[in-house]
Amino acid sequence: MPEQTRTRPRARRRLSVVGVLGELLITVGVLVLLFIGWYVWLNDVIVGSEQTQAATELQQEWAEQSRDERGGAGEPAEPPPPVYEGQSPDSAPVRSEPGGVNEAFATLIVPRFGTDYARTIAQGIDVRDVLNSRRTGVGHYPGTQMPGELGNFAIAAHRNANGAPFGRLVDLRVGDHVYVETADGWYEYTFRGLEYVLPNQVDVIAPVPRDAGADPAERILTMTTCNPLFSTDERAIAYSVMTAWYPREGGMPAELSELGQEEV
Repeated sequence: MPEQTRTRPRARRRLSVVGVLGELLITVGVLVLLFIGWYVWLNDVIVGSEQTQAATELQQEWAEQSRDERGGAGEPAEPPPPVYEGQSPDSAPVRSEPGGVNEAFATLIVPRFGTDYARTIAQGIDVRDVLNSRRTGVGHYPGTQMPGELGNFAIAAHRNANGAPFGRLVDLRVGDHVYVETADGWYEYTFRGLEYVLPNQVDVIAPVPRDAGADPAERILTMTTCNPLFSTDERAIAYSVMTAWYPREGGMPAELSELGQEEV
């Protein structure tokens, strides 16, 4: 009989500690990347939507108050007249600065950021109570001017995370309009330029930005956020100048109406 060839049994693969640890690290890395993706993108979408909804509710409240005032008690309110060209900034009312932290007093509308973009502006720049809020997200620097006032109306918001209200701040182009809406109407600001500064260069929020000792002659809007993305090394600063005032009784600015926004 032919000699049978013996088959040697295969050695069972033995998992080393290093191999197990490597696989665990890969799994953890994947989970971390998924979490970062959720935090950066999905969380911004969810929180941003909540912030927009909160701003819309505030706008609706102002619109209803205006209709009630026009219609009078027990009478149906008439619709606002057609939109028209804005009035001189000199005629814009200036309200007192809110006293309470996270007290909402205005909304921000930036057509460059999207046709449905709207965020609530609240008093203060406290990170936990204002900038991380799921209802506000944009904060007014205490002590800086109010909308329509000579000087510098300075506001801040995150560029990423927590709804990223200023996620597209550096996309602004010269001539873009930025609107601040209050119970009184719409303050139109026109974008003039960007600047990148260090965090300690706080003179950007002076009544005359970068010239703290000067007397203001313009109504300025300064929007600040961190730069670059995912870093706090610098600040991106967007400057705009007020160019028109639209009283609520005259209807919203034509640009907003053409974008499909309605006085809710």
